[in-house]
Amino acid sequence: MARAAPESVLKTELRRLPLFVIIAGLACVSMMAPALHALVVDDHATAQAFFYAGVLGTLACAMIAVAHAGRAPRYGTLGPLLSLFAAFVFVPAMLAVPFVEALPTTRFINAYVEMLSALTTTGATLFEDPTRLNPTLHLWRAQVGWMGGLLMWVAAVAILAPLNLGGFEVTARAEPGRRTDFWNMAQGPTPRARINRAVSTLFPLYAGLTLLLWVLLMTSGQTPLNAAVHGMSVMATSGISASGGAQPFGFAGEAVMVLFMCFALSRLTFSADTMTATQGGLSTDPEFRIGLGIILLVPLVLFARHFIGSIEVQTSANAGDALAALWGGAFTVISFLTTTGYVSDHWGDAQSWSGLRTPGLILMGLALVGGGVATTAGGVKLLRVYALYRNGVREMQRLVHPNAVSGAGVVGRRLQSNGAFIAWIFFMLFALSFAAVTLALTFVGVAFDDALVMSIATLSTTGPLMDVASEAPIDLISLGASAKAILCAAMVLGRLETLAIIALLTPDLWRA
Repeated sequence: MARAAPESVLKTELRRLPLFVIIAGLACVSMMAPALHALVVDDHATAQAFFYAGVLGTLACAMIAVAHAGRAPRYGTLGPLLSLFAAFVFVPAMLAVPFVEALPTTRFINAYVEMLSALTTTGATLFEDPTRLNPTLHLWRAQVGWMGGLLMWVAAVAILAPLNLGGFEVTARAEPGRRTDFWNMAQGPTPRARINRAVSTLFPLYAGLTLLLWVLLMTSGQTPLNAAVHGMSVMATSGISASGGAQPFGFAGEAVMVLFMCFALSRLTFSADTMTATQGGLSTDPEFRIGLGIILLVPLVLFARHFIGSIEVQTSANAGDALAALWGGAFTVISFLTTTGYVSDHWGDAQSWSGLRTPGLILMGLALVGGGVATTAGGVKLLRVYALYRNGVREMQRLVHPNAVSGAGVVGRRLQSNGAFIAWIFFMLFALSFAAVTLALTFVGVAFDDALVMSIATLSTTGPLMDVASEAPIDLISLGASAKAILCAAMVLGRLETLAIIALLTPDLWRA
């Protein structure tokens, strides 16, 4: 009997490994990139920290893989979802080891919070002074956030979509009796086959777009390090910066970043692998259309507010100042709508022009709405907002014409008949999570206003809100261990969403 080739045996064993072990192993291997960067910039202590941590972590994952050889995967369809949850909880501890070794003046819990914030693409930082971190650590933060964004791109189509989670629960494909050919195609292959197919399709696109954005940002005048950090952070919507906002983006840089932020408005901007859109593409995609509507409407409202304020205080301004104020509002709105969190260089121009301060409540509301389903953006997602909007319009039509019969239209066919009910359930779960996190933070001694901002920032994965939405930037590093633990739980909950956590607690699904 012919023996199997060693390559085929190795591939078979790799497919049997838990997804968590593979993610942890790849995270350890990725430590070689900052080690090489530190070696190039002649920072040997940092290079040794990342190199040794990467080697030891890779060896540990290899030993676990050897011990796991020959075992069949467990937990059925929920296995990958459990691995995804475990990755967000435990992998940041591995990523924090080289961070704390390269920055011995901080505690491990601070490094863990920093890495978890990056991996969940929240982007909240405990180190407000960017000079405290060397360039390699800034690059590592952005790289971890970039990997977290790629993880969500892959998980959306390979893990969440087949389980009708992450926003897919309101689509027509999730309605009983309407599981079409796409459903059969998605359920046919094993979870690992779906993940492999998603990685092979999306990774070249994700990496290519990041490389293109890096080059464009460098041509706009940014340094190579800042361009790399901002490029990875825009693609991952993490809002991480190596300059702490001290170095301006420039108009050309902001214009380029806005174009790439649009990838967080709808998955149709970069892929049609979820098959949840209508045949019209972006022109009929409800998420993209409602996102563009918000981007156009909110800056105009802010501009009108500041324009009226400038008349009342009788300040003199030319057309250039007005256009700069309008652009600053547009860039900041799309940045917080996609939960990226960058603030335009011209955001303060409108305030100095009119003497009025833009309320942070607007930015918090934009972050709560969030971006598109199956993107790197957080929030409650535009598709759920659209489902509630469609239901409201339908109810008002019934008040005027009780006996009227109308179709859903081309755009409305993307939603199932009770999609608004499911979206409302998610909104209630999100509100309960928000209330619970806020109360927990106030219970451990955090001021109520700060607790409110931190809850929205973590649950919507928009960490920069803590710097711009409150009266003064929130000093996270001064918080106690209990408050930091609550923030960590909120970031994981905001990234995976409440419905996915509830799915992991459902005993019936474990028998699948």
